[in-house]
Amino acid sequence: MSAPTLTRREAAATVPPAPRRRRKLRIGAYLCIALILLVFLFPLAYLLNTALKSNAEFIADPVGIVRDPQWGNFLDAWNQGNFGSYILNSVLYTGVGAAIGTFIALVMAFPVSRGYIRGGKWWSILFVLVLFLPNALITQFQLLYRLGLYDNRLGYVLMVGVGVGIGPLLFSGFVKSIPTELDEAAALDGVGYWRYLFSFVFPLAKPALATIFILQAVWIWNEIILATVLLADPSKFPVTVGLYAFKGTYSNQWPLLAAATFIVAAPLIVGYIFIQRYLVSGVLGAVKG
Repeated sequence: MSAPTLTRREAAATVPPAPRRRRKLRIGAYLCIALILLVFLFPLAYLLNTALKSNAEFIADPVGIVRDPQWGNFLDAWNQGNFGSYILNSVLYTGVGAAIGTFIALVMAFPVSRGYIRGGKWWSILFVLVLFLPNALITQFQLLYRLGLYDNRLGYVLMVGVGVGIGPLLFSGFVKSIPTELDEAAALDGVGYWRYLFSFVFPLAKPALATIFILQAVWIWNEIILATVLLADPSKFPVTVGLYAFKGTYSNQWPLLAAATFIVAAPLIVGYIFIQRYLVSGVLGAVKG
């Protein structure tokens, strides 16, 4: 005799409610992720679609899908906008500035989080308040001008490097996940403060420091206001100011402008693909802390 078969309603009744609930939550999470991906990827896809059109095709159908891809638009934008030198400048500013900002976050946030300096709670509040303060452009301009660092690569790097943003606050949260017993054991063994900070805390906090470096680098790469105010020589411009100058010259050629915009955004997109795991682990560590 064949085994009795259950109807669909009876089979559904045999499934426990908890797995069904988890399945619905999982489906809902996937739908939310798909919606977020659509929101973030659609502008990039539209930008790429525009960059591959000829000027005549864009005028005829601005929102339509490209029919005859013009890959030469990227080469024309690269050559006409002189983006090679601009990108080299941005790589220099971003790498050195983000390293300075990460170092400041490390040496500033660790003693505050551990309570090794007076007024640790007030320092933590200050970290939050700094995020909402306006940028003192006139003061920064006067400072660099009087120090002889106006229109100077070093002056600009120092200005973007000290703009630590959320770095100290993020690192303070991460340090709380490091047991204080490690500090006490190092002190009993005669390990000095700076040696302990860079030989023990630094390796343990690499995910958080990598996250701070990434966030700092993204801000510096996209920064344009300070660069416009503090730099006057076009040969020292970062890629954002170069793109702005390119827009003023080729504002009526939208495919060429879209190609230039994609060139500027491409390094960040590619970099994020390779380092996003450090960003996620660093943020999760700070939240758990």
